[in-house]
Amino acid sequence: MKKIKIALILWVSIGITSCDFLDKEPTYLTPETYFSNESEASSFLTGTYAILQQSAFYGDSWLYLVGGDDLSHYGGAGRAPKSGGLICNNANSGDPLVAQLWYDLYSGVNRSNTFIENVDKTPEMSDQLKAQYKAEARFLRAYYYFTLVSCWGDVPFITSSTQSVSGLNTPRTDKQTIYNFICTEMSEAAADLKSAAELNFLPGRISKSAAWGILARVYLFRAGEYETNNRDGQVPDESKSNEYFNLADQYAQKVMGEGHDLVDNYWQIFIDLAQDQYNSTGKNESIWEIEFTGNRTSDVRAEGRLGNTIGLQAPDLSGTSLIGKANPGYSYGFIYCTPKLYHLYEANGDTKRCDWNIAPFTYIQDTQGDRPVIGRNFEYGKKGTLQYPCFEYGSGDKEKTEAESSINYARLCAKYRREYEPDGKARSDTRQNVPALRYADVLLMVAEAENEINSAPTPLAYECINRVRTRAGIEPLSNLSKEEFRQAVRDERAMELCFEFTRRLDLIRWGEFVQKMNEQASIALSGDEWSLGPTNVYTYFQVSSAYNYFPIPSSEMAVNKAITQNNPGW
Repeated sequence: MKKIKIALILWVSIGITSCDFLDKEPTYLTPETYFSNESEASSFLTGTYAILQQSAFYGDSWLYLVGGDDLSHYGGAGRAPKSGGLICNNANSGDPLVAQLWYDLYSGVNRSNTFIENVDKTPEMSDQLKAQYKAEARFLRAYYYFTLVSCWGDVPFITSSTQSVSGLNTPRTDKQTIYNFICTEMSEAAADLKSAAELNFLPGRISKSAAWGILARVYLFRAGEYETNNRDGQVPDESKSNEYFNLADQYAQKVMGEGHDLVDNYWQIFIDLAQDQYNSTGKNESIWEIEFTGNRTSDVRAEGRLGNTIGLQAPDLSGTSLIGKANPGYSYGFIYCTPKLYHLYEANGDTKRCDWNIAPFTYIQDTQGDRPVIGRNFEYGKKGTLQYPCFEYGSGDKEKTEAESSINYARLCAKYRREYEPDGKARSDTRQNVPALRYADVLLMVAEAENEINSAPTPLAYECINRVRTRAGIEPLSNLSKEEFRQAVRDERAMELCFEFTRRLDLIRWGEFVQKMNEQASIALSGDEWSLGPTNVYTYFQVSSAYNYFPIPSSEMAVNKAITQNNPGW
């Protein structure tokens, strides 16, 4: 099986370390001693991708930074609030997870700058390959800046590599200037990137499809900066928002001509992630994935935490000889859905995505010996109805009564299931990639943009959203007003993309984040349908407008004297 696995941890052999984001980097190498051949250039580009896999980003902590929204929360009976990140509404400007993401993103910017400045010096490397590699680095730099701007707004803006450790005080630049740079870089980079087909639809590297799809996402977020409920409370500018919706539409439609399609069964996308394979059905729905590999059995340290921290909770049997269904893979199960998500599926008759994304059962462990898993305890009405392939336990299975199930619709996220991983599972580390862009997302972006720029859903808008709904086995939409279709798209994104790290930023660009979060607080506080504990969970949703942005890390403000003011409310 062909793989493009980018080993982030091994790249420390090149000597990259960082504390302050403007530290001189790389520490142990300089352009004069590197880029002496194609292999070294490739290795440096790998290190530029590697920022995506850092524990402060997709490797772990991204979940605690953007995972809390109106569909999901950090939970579990008796579980204390998370001490880092924004997910439990208890962050401050000294939050270590916020600070580490800031530093890692700027490390990625500096690696990109260094690569772009030096790759052309590489001898015996074709001009075509240099152009492709440079395009990948330009995209990555733009993506790191998009993450910075979407999280922090105005940030320091640097487009050349750091050559000295002195004189590094850099003020914040207006985010619109940085948006202009991001959009130009991603658009121009796409010209020299390989198509998804040329990469055999292996989504570990940036393709034209990935660049265009993410650029469409950037333009949708940028459109939100000018709409009525924008996060800065500024006077809306309809001409600007329409301009960016038009551009989002154009770039998303470019992806539609690149050979991608929806897989027949929604769950296959996530089974592929667990089984460490790409687009196994040939439909090529997965466009970009953040790469992870390994299970702590070799010197390669490139594992992630996706299936372990956010997935179907299971006991820790990693120290035993148990395999197969007796050991479905340990997961903490930190993330639970809100009753809102469950009822959204229910209102649409969407049992396929509901039963995959929201746990329809919990595992039952034996009380004797090595204590293998011997069955499942199903929610009422779920036993014998699952449509996807999974372990079967027969007589070990049980089912709750209707009353037992109805008191709790805040159930475990089940999207990333370790049951499908091969045996030899590590306790806390998984090889599951993080899905960064899927074709279903692209279709929903087209549907949203078409509706906004035409003041009504167009035939193409209906075609795109209904392709996603038809795959889910639910009724197609028709005869909706602009406002009705807008809400339908937002609901569809919730049902399709929940737990894929898009919802919080969607709510922010729609100007709904604070409102939608606080709506959930009152439900959680009442305890209705939410048995996991109103004693602390409700506080996770009582966010203020400050949470439309991350705080500038206090450690950065302490050393960068050009930043004199934090984001509002921090």
